[in-house]
Amino acid sequence: MRKKNYADQCRLYLKNAKGHLKVVLHHKKEVMKGCFKVGLYWQGIIHDLSKFSPTEFRTGVRYFQGTRSPNARERELLGYSTAWLHHKGRNRHHFEYWTDVSEDKTACLAGKKMPPRYLAEMVMDRIAASKTYRGADYKDSDNLDYLMRGRDKETMHPETYAELKHILTILSEHGETAMFLYVKRLLKRNYY
Repeated sequence: MRKKNYADQCRLYLKNAKGHLKVVLHHKKEVMKGCFKVGLYWQGIIHDLSKFSPTEFRTGVRYFQGTRSPNARERELLGYSTAWLHHKGRNRHHFEYWTDVSEDKTACLAGKKMPPRYLAEMVMDRIAASKTYRGADYKDSDNLDYLMRGRDKETMHPETYAELKHILTILSEHGETAMFLYVKRLLKRNYY
C-alpha cells in the first residue's frame, strides 16, 4: 500500500510540474511579446527567470492549481509565501522591490518611484498574468479592475501608481495598440 501511495505522489508531482511549467512558459511568452512591442527586448527575454530557481519552482509545483498563482495558495496555508518573498526581491518589475525606509525617518517602509522601464515591464507582467489565468475570459479592462480592487495604492509610490493607473485606463478604454504606443513614448521620455 505504501508503494502505491508513493507512486501516486510521484505522478501528482510530475503532473503538477508539467502544468506549472506550461503556465510559467505561457506567461513568459506573453510578457516577452508585450516587452518586444515597446522595445524592451532584454527584459522580455530575462523576465521571471527566478521562477526556475528551486525556491520558486518547488512552491509552484507543490501548490499548482492552474487558475491562479500558487503563491496565493501557499500564503493561505502558511500565512506567507516563500516563493513570493524570493521573487519580489529579485525582480525589479514588481513595485514591492522598490520599497525602502521612508524619508521621514519613521522607519516605516515606503514605495519608491519605479524607473519607467520597470514600470513598463510591470504593465506587461500584469497583462500576461491576466491573459494566462483568465484565458478566453480575458478583457482589456481586467487589469484596471484588478488594480482598483487591490491595495497596491497603499504601498506603491504615488507617482508610480498614478502612471500605472493611467496606462491601464488607456488599455481598458482604447485597447492594446494605444497602450503600447503610449508606453513606447513614455520609455523615450524616460520619465513620468
